[in-house]
Amino acid sequence: MDFDFKKLLFTLLGLVIVLNWGLLMSGLMRKIGARVAKRYGIPWYQPWIDLVKNYAVRSQITHGVMFYLGPVFRLSGGVGLFLFMPMVTGSDLWMNYSFRGDVILILYFQFFGMLGMALGAGEGGHPYSFIGISRGLSQFTTIEVPMTLAVISLAIQYNTLSIAEIVAAQQGGVLNWTLFTNPFATAAAMLALLGIFGHSPFNLVKAPNEIPIGPPTEYHGTYLGVLRTNAAILHVVEAVLFMNLFFGGASSWIELIIKTFFIYFWSVFVGMVFPRFRIEQSVAWFLKIPLVLGIIAIIVFI
Repeated sequence: MDFDFKKLLFTLLGLVIVLNWGLLMSGLMRKIGARVAKRYGIPWYQPWIDLVKNYAVRSQITHGVMFYLGPVFRLSGGVGLFLFMPMVTGSDLWMNYSFRGDVILILYFQFFGMLGMALGAGEGGHPYSFIGISRGLSQFTTIEVPMTLAVISLAIQYNTLSIAEIVAAQQGGVLNWTLFTNPFATAAAMLALLGIFGHSPFNLVKAPNEIPIGPPTEYHGTYLGVLRTNAAILHVVEAVLFMNLFFGGASSWIELIIKTFFIYFWSVFVGMVFPRFRIEQSVAWFLKIPLVLGIIAIIVFI
C-alpha cells in the first residue's frame, strides 16, 4: 500500500492549528480569570512568548534519563491523542488516523502521559515529588472510572467503538447529539472532564500556593517548553474528544473552535467558583455522583 503523503501533510497542518488554538485559548482563559478577579491579566499572546523563552533556555541540571523522558512521554500522549482523533466530520483529510476501536486507544493515551510524568518525577531531586505522584495517580484513576463508564454506555448505545461512527450517528440535528439521547453518560463525562483539565477544585498536583511541587517547579527551560506545548495540544484534543462523543462533532474548523472553547470554559468556570479540594475529598467526589451517573447510563441501554 502506497504511503499517503497528502494525508500526512494535512495531519501535520492540523497539529499546528491545534497547537496555536491551544495557546490562544490558554491566554484567553487566563485573561478571563484575571478579569473575574478584577485584575488586568496577561496579554492574549503571552503563551507564545513563554514558549519561545522556554525553548531558548538550556538546562545544566542532571537528574537522570528518566527524569527528562517524563516530558517526552507526556508530549507523546498528547500527540498520540491527536493522531488518532477525528477532527472534522465528513472530511477524509481531517480524520487523521482514526480507525474502528480508536476510542479504546484514546483512553489509553490519556493515561500514558500521566504515567510518564510520574516516572519522571520519581527520579527528580525534589523531596516532595512523591506527594505530587500520589495525588496525580490517585485522582486520575478515580476520574477514569466515570469517564470509562460513560464511554461503555456510548459503545452499547451506538454499537461501535469508533469515534467517527459515534459522530456519524449524531448527525441530522441537535436533538441527535448524545447530550440529548444519553444525558446520564454526558453528565458523568462532563463531571469527569473537570478533573481531566485539572483546574480548581481538582488542581492537586500543582497545588498552587500550598507546596512547591509539580512540573512548573521541577522542570525548566526546554523541558518546561515541551510540557507547555503538550498542554496546548492536549487541552484542545481532549475537548475535541468530548465534542465528538457528546456534542455532535464538527463539520468545520470554525465549529470545532467554537465548541471546544465552550467545553474548555466549562472547567475554567467551575475553577473560578470553587476552591481546591483535598486529595481525599477529590477522590471521594468522583466516586459519588459521577460514578452513579455512569452506572445509570449503562443500565439504561442494557
